[in-house]
Amino acid sequence: MTNRRFLILGSAGQLAGEFRRILADRDMTYVAPTEERCDITDYDKLRRCIDETEPTVILNCAAYNAVDAAEDNPEKAYAINRDAVASIASIAAECGSFLVTYSSDYVFDGAKGELYTENDEPNPLGAYGRSKREGELAVMSSSAKYLLLRPSWVFGHGSQNFLYKLGGWAKNNRVLKVSSDEISVPTYTADMVECTLVALDRGLEGLYHLTNSGFCSRYELAEHYLNTIGADNELHPVPMSTFPVKAKRPGFSAMSNAKLAAALGASIPDWRNAVDRFVASKE
Repeated sequence: MTNRRFLILGSAGQLAGEFRRILADRDMTYVAPTEERCDITDYDKLRRCIDETEPTVILNCAAYNAVDAAEDNPEKAYAINRDAVASIASIAAECGSFLVTYSSDYVFDGAKGELYTENDEPNPLGAYGRSKREGELAVMSSSAKYLLLRPSWVFGHGSQNFLYKLGGWAKNNRVLKVSSDEISVPTYTADMVECTLVALDRGLEGLYHLTNSGFCSRYELAEHYLNTIGADNELHPVPMSTFPVKAKRPGFSAMSNAKLAAALGASIPDWRNAVDRFVASKE
C-alpha cells in the first residue's frame, strides 16, 4: 500500500475523518479537499480535482443520509447518492483510479426477517434507500474497478449518528423511549476504515457487506452505550410507530458480513466491542 495515493471525498464527514486520522497515523499519502474545492455534484470541479490529485484510490465517503429529509428533497438525495457517484465512477474509469464507495442497509425492505447477504435482492422503502440503490447500480454498470461496501448504523467521532444524538437526549431527559423493533448492526468507522484498507491490500473488488458482527435493536444499542458511559437514564422499549417520521424504515435490515470476513481472513469485531472501543477512544 506504500505506493497508493488516496483521494478522500466528503472530507467533512465522520467516515472521512476516521480515514484522515488512520492514514495520517500510518504515514500514508492522501488528499482530502474541502467540498468547496471538490464539489462532487459539480462535474467540472470533480474532474479537475481528480485530474490534479491523480489518485490511485478514490474513497467516496460523501453521502446524503438525512433519511426523513430525503422524502421532501429527493432531488438532493439523488444528486449526491446517485448522480455524483455515477460521475465519480465514470471519471475513475477514465483515469484508472480504483473506486471505493459506501452504500447502506436501507437498500433492503426488512421483510426477509434474517441476515441479508450480498445475493439478496434490494427493495428500498424510501427516497434515501432508493437513491443509494441507484448509486450502487451506477457503479456496477460503470467500467470502473470498484469496491462497493454496504455498512449500517454507522457511528464514530462526529455528530451525524445515533450515539451522538442519544448522548444529547440522555443529558436533557431522565426517561428515554427507544424503539425495540428496529434492528440492524451498529458499525464503527474505525473498523470500516481498517476493513477497507485490508480489502484493498487483498485486492478485493465488487460488492461486500461491511458491518460489525452480531445485531441488535435501537433499544439494545442505547442500553449498552448508556451503561458503558455510566449514564443512569431510565430506558423504555417502544415500537417504531411511537415516533412520527416521514420515511418508512426497514424493521430488520441487519446484514451478514460473512463474505467479507472470509475474504479478509479474519473475523470482524462484535458491535458491543466496537461501542466499547469507541467510548474508550473518547476518554
